[in-house]
Amino acid sequence: MHHWVRASPSDFGGPLPTPRSGHTAVNIGKSKIIVFGGLVDKNFLDDISVYDIENKLWFQPQCTGSGSDGQMGPSPRAFHIAIAIDCHMFVFGGRLGTKRLGDFWVLDTDIWQWSELTSFGDLPSPRDFAAASAIGNHKIVMYGGWDGKKWLSDVFVLDTMSLEWRELAVTGTLPPPRCGHTATMVEKRLLVYGGRGGGGPIMGDLWALKGLIEEDNEAPGWTQLKLPGQAPAARCGHTVTSGGHYLLMFGGHGTGGWLSRYDVYYNDCVVLDRVSVQWKRLATNTEAPAARAYHSMTCIGSRYLLFGGFDGKLTFGDLWWLVPEDDPISKRSEVIQETRNDFQSETKENDMEGSAISELQKRLNISVSFSGHNLQIVHESEDKEFLELASRINGNKSFNNKQAVDALREHWQNSSPKSIPLKELNPLLRDYKRLITRHHLSKVGSNLQSENEKDAFRFYHITNASQLRMSDIPNLLTEYKQLPLD
Repeated sequence: MHHWVRASPSDFGGPLPTPRSGHTAVNIGKSKIIVFGGLVDKNFLDDISVYDIENKLWFQPQCTGSGSDGQMGPSPRAFHIAIAIDCHMFVFGGRLGTKRLGDFWVLDTDIWQWSELTSFGDLPSPRDFAAASAIGNHKIVMYGGWDGKKWLSDVFVLDTMSLEWRELAVTGTLPPPRCGHTATMVEKRLLVYGGRGGGGPIMGDLWALKGLIEEDNEAPGWTQLKLPGQAPAARCGHTVTSGGHYLLMFGGHGTGGWLSRYDVYYNDCVVLDRVSVQWKRLATNTEAPAARAYHSMTCIGSRYLLFGGFDGKLTFGDLWWLVPEDDPISKRSEVIQETRNDFQSETKENDMEGSAISELQKRLNISVSFSGHNLQIVHESEDKEFLELASRINGNKSFNNKQAVDALREHWQNSSPKSIPLKELNPLLRDYKRLITRHHLSKVGSNLQSENEKDAFRFYHITNASQLRMSDIPNLLTEYKQLPLD
């Protein structure tokens, strides 16, 4: 049994990476995770965020370096490949706007220095949505992608010592060309799953490539694998992360759409068990993160760390842990579930009494949607209604998000119940629940079981602002003003 647990600010120090999708996240040994690039609101990124595993600290290193055009590091990009070899992160390709990239960079994470590499041999064409994996400790294998005109099915092997690319000549049956797939080395085989193929179909096939280990003198060849068990649905933009004796697949999108809000996005966990050689569903007893594609998933010991992604409408910046049930932070999800159950009867009673606010809304003919967001507890950076309100309250000044959020909270601190319009109640209630979750429920072992805590946070169980009575607003505002705001 595993638990999904939303990461708490208390889990980390330092500035968290900003929301994005199409980025990469790689493990540098057991010491750090490097997040690079990505895309948000049509803006391509070139920043680096590093998670220091031992110190539980996020930081942004000051990198040096030089490229062929005099730039210090790679241009902004998304949907590129990034592979770690020892203390180095190799980056190839991706997309910037509508341009497919074919440049090749390496980051030395010991001294935080970028170098643009001049490679030799069979150079791969510019592409995005390719997939790659490390072979041992000095080679990289890359398969497929999209060059802007066609889907690709070529295989390239890079020797990171000589910087020579070699296109692998593969005979026999070949997988259909594709992009947005995953490629994972498992012992001596490269396993490729899913992706989008020529003509647009989303695939659900699994292939194994042999002949990547020169010492074995094995002729390169593909084999399609059809494994027993609960196979995943066809998908693209998913992740496959190696951990212990299994591979963990999460997320992605299906159907024939392409990064569309009408597409189907997944948030299931499917395991390829390397011992029994079959597909299995990973048992979880907590609510999963929102469905998404083009996120990242990395492994830290027995934990997995999910970051970012896109669901056709929103770009995520949330961080989630997936942990076994004996992990200490798994208790955090149990506390939240117990709290929800504890307040369930109160919620039903509140619903039966009716909503004075909804009635007032009808009488005044005010059109305010209370139900669209369902008050999910999300980070400030993902709460678009909250940020838009902050911008309006501050007269659309050129504040950054944090400054705008701080100003909105100060506005509520100085407000009286009569001065708060109906349209501000949903963002206020959402922020109230967010701050309680951050400063109280996030602490391992904390709960709202005592009578004092129930009285202190009596509106935490409210799922929609329309459930509030008019007499609740002064009490809600009073409780909000007593919460820590940082």
